[in-house]
Amino acid sequence: MAASRRPRRRTAGIAAAVAATALTIGLTTGCDAVDKALDCVQTADAIADSVTRLQQAAENAADDPTQLDESLAAIDTDLDRIGDKTDNADVNKAVDDLGKAVDNVRTAVRNGDTTPDVSPVTDAAGELTKVCTP
Repeated sequence: MAASRRPRRRTAGIAAAVAATALTIGLTTGCDAVDKALDCVQTADAIADSVTRLQQAAENAADDPTQLDESLAAIDTDLDRIGDKTDNADVNKAVDDLGKAVDNVRTAVRNGDTTPDVSPVTDAAGELTKVCTP
């Protein structure tokens, strides 16, 4: 009879180890998703700040056109951060749309527009904030 108890103990031990591993993986995966969502929210918040600076820079472009470039560069950096950390299709689309809006403003500035329309950037940033909000 002692021989028949050993396999059960071994099986129970293996089952417990497998269950613990599965639980750990599940918790880790859950935490990764939460971490990614928090990263997205924090970065979207940083983009909102950059968009505010962009709006101010656009209003003052005649006085200091370099502020526009700096604000656009800051948004690009934040977009890269989000794009690297997510595989969410809605977030990626919002990042792409915001990137295109930033490129359009940059092109307008290069073409001599001293008061570029930044409302598409503002709209796209709002959309990104929506999709990043849990």
